[in-house]
Amino acid sequence: MKLNDFPWPAMGESKLIPTWEGGRFLVDSEQLEVLTYSQGESAWSPELTALHEKEANSSHPIDIASRTMAVASMKLLRTRPNPIILDVGCSSGFLVEDLLKKLPTAAVIGADYLPEIVLSAARRVRSTPFLQFDLRNCPLADDCLDGVTALNVLEHIDDDFKALKEIQRILKPGGLAHIEVPADPSSFDLYDEVLMHFRRYRLHELKTKVRDAGFAILKATHLGFFIYPLFKFIKRRNQKTGKSLSYDQKKVIVAQQIGTTTRAQVLSAAFELERIAGSVVNFPFGIRAVLRLQKAS
Repeated sequence: MKLNDFPWPAMGESKLIPTWEGGRFLVDSEQLEVLTYSQGESAWSPELTALHEKEANSSHPIDIASRTMAVASMKLLRTRPNPIILDVGCSSGFLVEDLLKKLPTAAVIGADYLPEIVLSAARRVRSTPFLQFDLRNCPLADDCLDGVTALNVLEHIDDDFKALKEIQRILKPGGLAHIEVPADPSSFDLYDEVLMHFRRYRLHELKTKVRDAGFAILKATHLGFFIYPLFKFIKRRNQKTGKSLSYDQKKVIVAQQIGTTTRAQVLSAAFELERIAGSVVNFPFGIRAVLRLQKAS
């Protein structure tokens, strides 16, 4: 199925059906850069996107490792003819670009909750359709996607189980989902506060939640196993210092930490070693929990 045949959700009260024209949407006679379906309060902001990209852009070693794992999961769809993949929580579209490069037979759709972020991503990656919607009430049709990626999304959603159920619903039978979330609730600190996280996760609890949502688990592991001791040290220090700081002061620390770790060459080496070892083992702890999931056929 090509994207111009994709069942795009109807727009507005008039229920007009969009069409994808390859670079733009057409709704009746109106041309749109993105499709917008719902708006409201969000546990993220354009300001936070700007903060992260100012310090890290697309080159942070953790983000590169994260996207590499997601691409590896979606590569399992290569046996399907012309698979369609949704990157939900796409932010500026860096994973969308990686998927387009690494899976040339796949069609990729980007989606996020904030209209400003979606529009910015659409203008960066003009060949790809982008949608704005609330994952808790996803407008996409049942069984319409071969793959879904959601990197660091669920921790920003109050009802994460409802979001997981929606991902399961929109996947085709046998479709794959790749989920990544921050791990270790005891490490919740000023970084999580500034980035507006509702929670950090224990892997075994997340596994129970995704099974209850209707998924089979193909792989359950962690990202950041080799750097976890350093991560834990920094988290404990943040927890102590954060008690006496204002929100603006915490933002400054978060920006500094993102910038410092972006330039740390040792992190790149650690994640490369982890990528190699992770092909044969699952890591029992780390800074992020990662699941590769499948919807029953």
